[in-house]
Amino acid sequence: MITFPNAKINIGLNVVEKRLDGYHNLESVFMPIGLCDALEVIEYNNADNEAIVFSKSGIDIPDDGKPNLCQQAYALMAQDISLPQIKVHLHKNIPIGAGLGGGSADAAFFIKLLNEQFNLNLSQDAIMNYARKLGSDCAFFIPNSIAYIEGTGTEFTEIKVNLKGKFITVVYPHIHVSTAQAYAGITPQKASRSLSDDVCNLAITEWKGKVHNDFEDSLFKVYPRLEKIKRELYNKGALYASMSGSGSSIYGLFDAPTRLSQDFPDCFVWEGAL
Repeated sequence: MITFPNAKINIGLNVVEKRLDGYHNLESVFMPIGLCDALEVIEYNNADNEAIVFSKSGIDIPDDGKPNLCQQAYALMAQDISLPQIKVHLHKNIPIGAGLGGGSADAAFFIKLLNEQFNLNLSQDAIMNYARKLGSDCAFFIPNSIAYIEGTGTEFTEIKVNLKGKFITVVYPHIHVSTAQAYAGITPQKASRSLSDDVCNLAITEWKGKVHNDFEDSLFKVYPRLEKIKRELYNKGALYASMSGSGSSIYGLFDAPTRLSQDFPDCFVWEGAL
């Protein structure tokens, strides 16, 4: 069975406070977009008796010494459920470390796929709990619909934002921003305005200057290229442009389809409808 984990963007991101456990409380709006990986799972009885055989293609996934999140999800679920031996292939198309949530999406879609393919009959709550244990963004990709995010990213409320008929361009300049580096330049503070109210109630043309990603303030100083890309998207007619997550992808929302690949020849560029 094959599934297609999709990316997300952040519409605004406020770092509200640092927690006693060292993590940060955030508020943001997550929106799924059509940029996808491909994930295949088949039942596979191998001679080495391995529970899961994992392979990959597409964009190179750096080796950090840890199993892939899909492998981690299998191990987590296998503590509670009898799972068959499987073979997993991940074709990576969503840029890594780009603020687009690709790894979290892969893990969440993997859990959903196992539940469906092998008739595990897991409840929505059980699926969500597994996802939350794997990463702060993972649970969002279970319902996979636009939502207002709070806490460390695990608490969310589905909201309605009308972007029907709009188009998106995502530009990733192959700049890797580590999470530690991104947070090092942040001074947490509660926003003076309600992000969810602004995103839901203001016209998209009013978001500029009101719906802001806190990470831009410090990272644009370190990487001026990011600010230049954002400015160029506005010059090309974007109604709103922003960095996604802690970077370094920059996206623009448009009234009409775009063809901007040639304007960013050394970047990964994805364009689609919302």
